[in-house]
Amino acid sequence: MQYDVASIIQGYAQGYFLMADEDNVLGWYGSRDRTVIPLDERFRYPKSLRRALNQNQFTVAINRDFKSVVEGCANREKTWISPELKDIYLRLHKTGWAYSFETWQGDELAGGILGIVIGGAFIGESMFYRISEGSKVAMVKLVERLRERQFVLFDAQMMNPHLERFGAYGVSEEEYQDLLYKALQCQCFFS
Repeated sequence: MQYDVASIIQGYAQGYFLMADEDNVLGWYGSRDRTVIPLDERFRYPKSLRRALNQNQFTVAINRDFKSVVEGCANREKTWISPELKDIYLRLHKTGWAYSFETWQGDELAGGILGIVIGGAFIGESMFYRISEGSKVAMVKLVERLRERQFVLFDAQMMNPHLERFGAYGVSEEEYQDLLYKALQCQCFFS
């Protein structure tokens, strides 16, 4: 199947997301239970992270090394990011839809979050770290940025224990579609 940028964005705008299965076959997926990162007072982070934040151990950047963030997110024993999906992320990046939100320690990429931005929605595709706390600091700083830019939705797609520590919560398909609709009505600028 061929995936062009317009149809990909349309799919995400309808609440679907791309994933590869264990045979690297790419397909559209949806979920009756969607995970959202709160952009209000419900957002929280582990107390152990305060030191890294207060000491400014990391700097943040957007798209400084997009390709390395994609590679870092895909570099797992089990991954849903196939070679074809990596190419799609690069195309989406070149056309202004996909972003990497990165943490750096000096000249070393510490971690990052890969996402797609449509209107007031940040659709988090994946995250990774190379240096301890790198992705956690990225999460806190990304939420700060999304709040500043008045984003409506930070979609994390599926729950995991790591996201739960930040206050992530599940929403029904109906709630998700309402949030997505509101987000798509906004004109937010990420970078």
